[in-house]
Amino acid sequence: MKVKKYTAPTMPEAMKVVRNELGQSAVILNSREQKTKGFLGFFRKKYIEVFAAVDPNPIMSHKKASNKVDRIYQKPKQEEDRSLNDEILKEINQLKTQVNQQKTNKNVLPDPIQVIYKHLEEQEINKDEIDEMLPFLLEKYYSNDKNDDKQLKRYVKQYLLEKMDSAFAHHKHHAKFIYLFGPTGVGKTTTIAKLAALSSITDDKKIAFITLDTYRIAAIDQLKTYAKILNVPIEVAYNKDDFKKAKDRFKDYDVIFIDSAGRNFRKDEYINQVKDFVEFSENEEIYCVLSLTSKSKDLEDIFTRFNQLNVNRVIFTKADETSQYGAIFNLWNKHKFKISYVTYGQSVPDDIQEASPELIVDLLVGEKQW
Repeated sequence: MKVKKYTAPTMPEAMKVVRNELGQSAVILNSREQKTKGFLGFFRKKYIEVFAAVDPNPIMSHKKASNKVDRIYQKPKQEEDRSLNDEILKEINQLKTQVNQQKTNKNVLPDPIQVIYKHLEEQEINKDEIDEMLPFLLEKYYSNDKNDDKQLKRYVKQYLLEKMDSAFAHHKHHAKFIYLFGPTGVGKTTTIAKLAALSSITDDKKIAFITLDTYRIAAIDQLKTYAKILNVPIEVAYNKDDFKKAKDRFKDYDVIFIDSAGRNFRKDEYINQVKDFVEFSENEEIYCVLSLTSKSKDLEDIFTRFNQLNVNRVIFTKADETSQYGAIFNLWNKHKFKISYVTYGQSVPDDIQEASPELIVDLLVGEKQW
């Protein structure tokens, strides 16, 4: 199969070029609207980008589409005038729908790409995103002679790395106050101890703890244990005044890590209590802690709820308890937050890694294991 990319001002003009070069049996794999770069971001013009393919030995399933292309373009000079009647426009839209459905039918894809497609599905990456990747993979596949599994993974990694380039935040803590929020059971207290250890031991920062979690005695005791091990002070804030006093006490410290209560995120009163309790400023780091063992729908709901607090960082925990990481990509792709860390165990100060494009992409393609 021969695959080529074409660009033209309009879809009819693109179809005409495809038909003239590839013939009547050409099939459109994908089409999308693009814009030129313009000058300093201005004067950008729209154009159509089309990926088309032709099989030297076309199978019967392509015949219907080819015949429809014939009927569309076996018109006299109307094409030259770039004016198509309503009936022809309707047929073009029907044809586009048909070939777009065909492109996502895994059975018509080359076997190696079917394997990649299945793997990305098993990672639970949204199907629309996988389909968006297909034209890129097909173009790479048909323009190179050597396409083993390793090479195809490189193509996938190249695509994802370019897409996620802006997703990551440097781990050096420039803010004085570091907040961690999240639902119950995601490992906030253990995670805050890991961050504190990195800041104290690795970055040689003078740190302190404040906990707002007065609902669970065990959580206070756990953080006090970590504070003792790290030889750092800790304050428990039972109300807004306590919190202000604790912040004032630690005003000469480099970084203050603030642990919050794990509560039912679906209850509005919890978020409202936090808003009333804490007066956030622009130079503070506000983390949402999410467990990768949660359902994708729950992750979406959790992030949306805690994002009312203007979350500017995300930490994904329990990466060692799952083998599916598509939720990271799906959630980031929708909300475009900064990914800071991934945790993968209970050991403090270990079992935490700074997030990077390479780490997340390696997880998605199956080249990283904990």
